[in-house]
Amino acid sequence: MARGSDGESVLRKHLRVLEAFDAFRPYLTLSEIADAAGLAASSAHRLVTQLEAEGLLERLPDKSYRLGVRLWEFAARTPSALGLRELARPWMSGVHARIRQHTQLGVRSGRDVLFIERISTPDAVVNATLIGGRTPLPVSSSGLVLLAHAEDDVVSDVIAAGWPRFTAHTTSDGEALREQLRRVRSQGFADLPGHIHDASRGVAVPVLGPLGVVHAALGVVVSNDGSAAQPIVELLTVAATGIGRALQEAYLPDDESGRRRAGPLVSGSRASLEYFAGRDENHAASGLG
Repeated sequence: MARGSDGESVLRKHLRVLEAFDAFRPYLTLSEIADAAGLAASSAHRLVTQLEAEGLLERLPDKSYRLGVRLWEFAARTPSALGLRELARPWMSGVHARIRQHTQLGVRSGRDVLFIERISTPDAVVNATLIGGRTPLPVSSSGLVLLAHAEDDVVSDVIAAGWPRFTAHTTSDGEALREQLRRVRSQGFADLPGHIHDASRGVAVPVLGPLGVVHAALGVVVSNDGSAAQPIVELLTVAATGIGRALQEAYLPDDESGRRRAGPLVSGSRASLEYFAGRDENHAASGLG
């Protein structure tokens, strides 16, 4: 991989530019990008020009920039992100219709849970997550579910790095975290009242993908009113099972050799899916695939 004179890879510098944007800063000028990415103005200009040429950044009439739609195009092909989101959405809608608060889907990304889908209502309780936003694994019910099923070296890394305490209820240290993770594995869900905000309570369950691996966490954020968690857990478990089944069907047996191939990570009518499958076969036969 090409590296600059400072030893940092060119790819890493491009990523620093892209990481300058977030949900609260969707539009940035060139100087703002340079400041946020910690780059010299000349380097930022060169990198931004390259990213714009590839459609990863878009320049607006006022000379500011935003993330390019081509990034969404790549993300839509990612099984662990938008593909999963597409399959999960009908089940999440069912949960939200009953809960009428926040329903969300998260995957592990490093030491954080990355939320790839969320359904809310304007009068719902306080929730600190956004679609595309991150929360440290130890403070979120979804994060605890994911961490409980991660390798032990991941848990050790999270403990070594530490995490912020948002309330007096937030898990305080590594020993307490390991005990929480044992409890989550044993009971099959995480229930965190008041860990990020005193008025809110997170409840989450694992979503199993192919081969029984925990693929994501399905959770809700509801009012921290002391009510029993079991009805919520049962509702989430039914939905998580449905999402897991959809994931399994999207990873279909290929032939007698036992090899497997990815099926469509989309939802839709049977006629639509058959149409797309037939079109792909026709393109392949004609050499256009």
